[in-house]
Amino acid sequence: MGDAMDCIDSKKKMVFVTVGTTCFDALVKTMDTEVVKEELFRRGYTHLLIQMGRGSYVPTKSGGNGSLAVDYFTFSSSIADHLRSASLVISHAGSGSIFETLRLGKPLIVVVNEDLMDNHQTELAEELANRKHLYYAHPQTLNQIIKDMNLDSLVPYHSGDATPVAKLVNRFLGFPDDC
Repeated sequence: MGDAMDCIDSKKKMVFVTVGTTCFDALVKTMDTEVVKEELFRRGYTHLLIQMGRGSYVPTKSGGNGSLAVDYFTFSSSIADHLRSASLVISHAGSGSIFETLRLGKPLIVVVNEDLMDNHQTELAEELANRKHLYYAHPQTLNQIIKDMNLDSLVPYHSGDATPVAKLVNRFLGFPDDC
């Protein structure tokens, strides 16, 4: 029985959190709460890596041993490797981060930064969530989304047909849908 447990323990399931180049302390603080870390661990995740951007809140590092191993950094020249190695991505609502994650076929929870004044990113996140490509949350609802999510219900995003995105942008800009 010890052999089976060793195999399970050696299997790394990482959650990668990215805030891009912004300051999104509300997301980093939420990820640093015991309730969120415990829920991720309960769901089988072993590692949490937080890219904290320009934020001033510093999360608590911890090392596995029956709990989630947590680490963080501010910036990286490329987050592509982190995205590729992630089992789940939790991201700010920047379109670059969203589409890069979706193109890699990674499960994604987008968390909207409510501190941004003109938050057009919310509309993009809501539209993609309505199409079942990702989950959408606010910092205060993130734990419930993690608890309730069914990653098998997500629909893969196929890039190539930009029509749905163009229609969304046109609607946001006030153009009729038939443009």
